[in-house]
Amino acid sequence: MNWVDFKRGATDIAPMSLAYMPIALLWGTVAASKGLSPVEALFMSVGLYSGAAQFVAMDIWLDGLPLWLMVLTIFTVGLRHVLMSASVSRHISDFPKSKALPLLFMLTDEAWAMIERRALNYKVTPSYFLGVGLPIWPSWFLFSFFGAWLGRGFGDGKAIGLDFAFAAMFIAVIAGFWKGPRSGAVIAISAGAAVFAKYYLPGAWYILVGGFAGMLAAGLLYREGEAA
Repeated sequence: MNWVDFKRGATDIAPMSLAYMPIALLWGTVAASKGLSPVEALFMSVGLYSGAAQFVAMDIWLDGLPLWLMVLTIFTVGLRHVLMSASVSRHISDFPKSKALPLLFMLTDEAWAMIERRALNYKVTPSYFLGVGLPIWPSWFLFSFFGAWLGRGFGDGKAIGLDFAFAAMFIAVIAGFWKGPRSGAVIAISAGAAVFAKYYLPGAWYILVGGFAGMLAAGLLYREGEAA
């Protein structure tokens, strides 16, 4: 264990760990309103550990939809991890499999962003990956539990703006990738494609559409040796 790299990773992800708290509280209150107990909410956050998928699951929970449709929807939302894993694989190819596989469980959107930013200037080590991935996991499941425990007594999270915390966190992540007009074009194309798909395609396909559109735009606009 390289404690310097671990500390660097934990420091880089610290703002995201704090941002997870209100989002997890909000999800916990939503889960409680759908009939989940605090313990059930806790285990769902520990095992599934996907904020986007968990919010989607709660949106269709107990609405009379078949279980297979919920599973398919969660699977669709989770497909973005295939894209993130493919991206990160460039930086962890020399990791022993005994370390790489457990670390990939911690590959959230925010951890992916921090790892990609780190890789621009430094080598990504297993210790840095662990430092980025580990702190936000307990932040997510513990505050999911507290949110479900507080339940309806916590009030309407949307009324006090907790629902925007999710969007605000991703806006901050995206802003960190701005390097110039070309990176801005990639972000705009990805966002535009996702918005279009959100309105015209059912389910969570807009996540994948936006991701693939961004990758295609990045590939077409890439110029070796030029600033983005």
